[in-house]
Amino acid sequence: MLVSESPELIDLLVIGGGINGVGIAADAAGRGLSVRLIEKGDLASGTSSKSTKLIHGGLRYLEFYEFGLVRKALLEREVLCQAAPHIIKPLAFTIPQLANSRPALLLRAGLFLYDFLAKSKIFPRSRAVNFDVTAGSPFVAGIKHGFEYWDAQVDDSRLVILNAQQAHAKGAKISTYTECIGLLEGEFEWVASLRDTVSGDETQLRARAVVNASGPWVAQLLENFFFEPPPLAARLVKGSHIIVPKLHDGSEAFMLQHYDGRVVFVIPYLEEYSLIGTTEAEVGGSLDDVEISEDEIEYLIEVSNSYFKRKLSRDDVVATYSGVRPLIDEEGKDATRVSRDYRLESREGKYPLISVYGGKVTTYRKLAEDVMHSLEDVFSNLGKAWTKTATLPGGTYANESALASELRALAPWLEESLLTRWMRSYGSTAKVILRGVASLEDLGEHFGHGLYAREIDYLISNEWARSAGDILWRRSKLGYHFKQDEVERMASYVRQRVSSMTPERGVRSD
Repeated sequence: MLVSESPELIDLLVIGGGINGVGIAADAAGRGLSVRLIEKGDLASGTSSKSTKLIHGGLRYLEFYEFGLVRKALLEREVLCQAAPHIIKPLAFTIPQLANSRPALLLRAGLFLYDFLAKSKIFPRSRAVNFDVTAGSPFVAGIKHGFEYWDAQVDDSRLVILNAQQAHAKGAKISTYTECIGLLEGEFEWVASLRDTVSGDETQLRARAVVNASGPWVAQLLENFFFEPPPLAARLVKGSHIIVPKLHDGSEAFMLQHYDGRVVFVIPYLEEYSLIGTTEAEVGGSLDDVEISEDEIEYLIEVSNSYFKRKLSRDDVVATYSGVRPLIDEEGKDATRVSRDYRLESREGKYPLISVYGGKVTTYRKLAEDVMHSLEDVFSNLGKAWTKTATLPGGTYANESALASELRALAPWLEESLLTRWMRSYGSTAKVILRGVASLEDLGEHFGHGLYAREIDYLISNEWARSAGDILWRRSKLGYHFKQDEVERMASYVRQRVSSMTPERGVRSD
């Protein structure tokens, strides 16, 4: 049912609620544009919650001579670590050497270049390391030498949420569970047809410019709108991961070199797990329910077992996930060698329509700046770039010790495990959740595993959460702990709270 009679006119419509979309919305709103972002599902419900959880330069991209991309990503690594210290943490990576690994001299040269391109004030320089099996090395006996370098780990879905909050604070309207089902060139601007994927209601919106940041759906969306092949095809590559009980006691991550030339990361995850990935496989068919294959699981287990004393079997796999990356199609290149850089494609027509191809989590902020640069001729009063020195919500605190002390003073009754999780998820914004709370009982009903009604209410009112899955998998990672009966009890509460909200499903500003 079409319910809009006089469509609203805005400056910029952003299609896609992944990391690139929310980054563009935030940058544009901060420069004075009226912005609406729409996402057909939940924020970060696609590729942006299914990455390898890294903010990194991409050491292996040096092999393919992508020096510009690596330098850009390393500079962004520095910016993002300062913008969101609560969800982005420096992490040491060990590269163990097998007989069939890349030559040590080649790795030394690559790591030297990696350090040189970065010249970081935050990350230590790389170094050679030795492993002593008798002193507790996690590796098989044949591995005695290797290297150490540094990158960062990120909670990828929370990075999306924080950018959406930043966009909202600058005046952007964020509409989740809203799909763009049509795009027409009107007399003076784009006319977009939108559909609420929950109620089925349809509305229209007018926009002076549109950005298609729909990730893997970027080319498909253009074809659906205009009934013609898109100007640039997307190479859809699936990256799959497995989660297993923690493989080692230390806090470092590992970069494993397989005999086929690929690298696989083993990363500490949620205290008790190791995250192993990624694979690279071409994708065909539906993009909505992409899953890991048994061959991919076996591959990742095989790589891990080549290096670690602790041998994995299929029964050790606690969970899996797969994300689809829309890479720039470079004909004839193996998926491993296709560039991870991004490209902005403008459609010829009366009004601006920019489509985003490729990109990495690490470079989303720079990508957004490039989108704004391409729109400078359209919006003559566009403000200056501002995100490079901006702090994301929750990132304003002196250091973790000071923040922990402040939260303990506010809530001395708060369980230490809950305090730690809130700090790592919300940073200084945890104080908003505690506003007006005087005791543990004031947090309301406990749904298990440290999740209280107070936090759920906050996520619904301030972070666009609409379902149990939104909360358990993208706002938190508590889904790994919840049993089905606990999920159902919590889901009932979420439905009740969401149904009591206004039709606009707005977000309260605190």
